[in-house]
Amino acid sequence: MQKIVLLLGFALAAFGIVGARQVTADDHAAQAVRIDVGGYKLNSVLIEPDKKADLPPIVFLHGASTSLKDPLFSFRKTLQGRARLLFVDRPGHGSSDIGGEQNILPDGQADAVAQLMRKRGIGKAIIVGHSFGGAIAAAFAVRHPDMVSGLVFLSPAVYPWDGSVAWYYSAATAPVTGQVFSALVVPPVGLLAIKGAASAVFSPNPVPAGYIAETNAFQALSPTAFRHNAREISALSDWARTASRQYPKIKAPTVIITGDADEIVSPEIHAKHLARDIRGAKLIVVHKLGHKSDYVARDLAVAAMESVAGRRRDLASIARSVERRIAADAKD
Repeated sequence: MQKIVLLLGFALAAFGIVGARQVTADDHAAQAVRIDVGGYKLNSVLIEPDKKADLPPIVFLHGASTSLKDPLFSFRKTLQGRARLLFVDRPGHGSSDIGGEQNILPDGQADAVAQLMRKRGIGKAIIVGHSFGGAIAAAFAVRHPDMVSGLVFLSPAVYPWDGSVAWYYSAATAPVTGQVFSALVVPPVGLLAIKGAASAVFSPNPVPAGYIAETNAFQALSPTAFRHNAREISALSDWARTASRQYPKIKAPTVIITGDADEIVSPEIHAKHLARDIRGAKLIVVHKLGHKSDYVARDLAVAAMESVAGRRRDLASIARSVERRIAADAKD
């Protein structure tokens, strides 16, 4: 059974509980805004570029059981000023409403993001999806191709896998007892699992200093948020079984980055398969890189965004530099 069903949601939910951090000047420059996208609201942060911007708009889609603060932590300092940057709390995550039943599946969430982009004045963008966010990015590219200028998949979860979901997802989605489980069991267990879960998601790479506080993902342990995430994960494999048939229709410039040490989302089942399905896609497999390619290989991810925007970047060379930097993180 793929470890995606064991760790992807619960781990990220668990290690974000630290309480709110102090508001900084940078926070005031990019306040989150909740916008109606059709009877419910999505929360997002839009950071405007400066006069020397050299990239098209970029939209960031986070993974399971986290929020827009995760890609903000990874990319804001590196990319601020270079493009319009839209960081989105996916439906049911962070400060976004869940919306209707359609938002259990990536298709509904992709449509919600498209509506948000229009309301934010972004007609076309590079779509960057990490982990579960990769499924949203793929659905977006299939359903809204005219709004995609490029795609960057970071350790994506986009295909079906063998096996069932973890027991705690089944427990959380049970019609009656799921509410009790999510309210009484999840929070204390999550608190106890913080450090171990963070290590598992980053492994074999180290958890960066300040990550737990900066991502501030404690909302993911609320009963409503946890149950929504459980329903998403539980439905993902079956959705991908049908949806993945549409991936060959994707025509946008695409880069896929994964790590050969990722034990959360199988590179063989997901990233490598996606590279075969999207014609012309560039696949970069980084040795000794775990699941958090968005942070650990941030320089490579940014270079991938530049590449799909039409700039000449030697992604293989940059990948080798990442490998040299993380070479001591784990033994072969």
